[in-house]
Amino acid sequence: MIADLQTMNVSVCRIQLRLPENHSLKGKRQVIKSIIARLQNRFKVSVAEVDNQGLWQLSTLGIACVSNHRRHADETLFNVVKFIIQNYPEVELLDSEIETFP
Repeated sequence: MIADLQTMNVSVCRIQLRLPENHSLKGKRQVIKSIIARLQNRFKVSVAEVDNQGLWQLSTLGIACVSNHRRHADETLFNVVKFIIQNYPEVELLDSEIETFP
């Protein structure tokens, strides 16, 4: 059992987004809920809004991926960031960082 745990990798990503055209929390929730649902369905990752919930033009998402291969976990999160950029032109990516824990 311990040998199995040594091959587990957890990659986490923090993404800061700006919604410059948004003017309400309701509008922000619609966009963020859409992003979260699509990421969960397409990439099978865990996603949550982890900061800036009360601000209507900013959002910080936390995304996690567990894999037995570090490269796979990192590539998955890299593709998540790329997917947001390509599919949500109304959202501005302010910052993103990926970290992997063996």
